[in-house]
Amino acid sequence: MENDHAPATKGDVAEVKQDVAEVKQAVAEVKQDVAMLRSEVHHMEDALVERIADSETKLLKAFYAFAESNQTRVAAIETESAAVRKRVGSLEERVLELERKVNFPNHPPQ
Repeated sequence: MENDHAPATKGDVAEVKQDVAEVKQAVAEVKQDVAMLRSEVHHMEDALVERIADSETKLLKAFYAFAESNQTRVAAIETESAAVRKRVGSLEERVLELERKVNFPNHPPQ
């Protein structure tokens, strides 16, 4: 189309129709490619979310195992501490009785 004001011929119309058909075909291919990319991205997102969830589960299990063993250790320490307190209390009573005998020899033991 060298002259913009010249009437269009059937060949010009056919050429434009062919160009429009090619553009429509290209747009359809692009839409298909975009849909395929969206599907792939969605699949990758699902896989990533699943891996993150698996990692969270593994971390929670590890922390639970640590907390469980730590609780056992703390319980053992508390048991030992109670036994030590009982023994110290017994020793303090014996020392008190000895001090009474030494300091007050004429008084009967209580």
